[in-house]
Amino acid sequence: MSTIYLLRHGETVWNSLGRFQGQMDSPLTQFGLKQADGVASVLCRELFESWHSFEMRTSPLGRTRETAARIQRALSLPIVEDARLMEVTLGSWDGMTKFEIDSEFPGYLDGADAFNWYFRSPDGESFEDACSRAKNWIAEVKGPTIAISHGLFGRIIRGIYAGLSKHEMLELPVPQNACYRLSGGGFCMIETNAQ
Repeated sequence: MSTIYLLRHGETVWNSLGRFQGQMDSPLTQFGLKQADGVASVLCRELFESWHSFEMRTSPLGRTRETAARIQRALSLPIVEDARLMEVTLGSWDGMTKFEIDSEFPGYLDGADAFNWYFRSPDGESFEDACSRAKNWIAEVKGPTIAISHGLFGRIIRGIYAGLSKHEMLELPVPQNACYRLSGGGFCMIETNAQ
């Protein structure tokens, strides 16, 4: 399997407000831009002389395209948009906070934990469909790749890649100041200094 460097977009306005974006969007904050620049520096250091052999793929959502543009300033790679890297959609819950969801959809979050509530939406993407999308994307990676995706979908990509259970993958961390190197059926986190 080819090496994949997987990262999440930098902090967005809605991240800072606790609003789940799903497939809706909000721009990166100034701090989010710093996080993206920090990851770009790490990638420059990690890839050193081999960066030119990598392909850069990104979700087509604005926050990932903003992050990709910061990476591209450091590594002159063309950006290829790939809809399979988009965030899991919560359907009508996209753009809402957990408080708003609980208020407008009473009972839907009963018994949910901090990780599995995403898949309680009546019209959102199912866990199984998101896993299928991740498997399909991983299977089609043909060479060294930098992938820019999202928090929840990034968990699923790492979990599928490493053969984790649903519970294990949904509890994976989703930092915006780090990237993950996926190789040999496992992954490791590489942090930046931008906290």
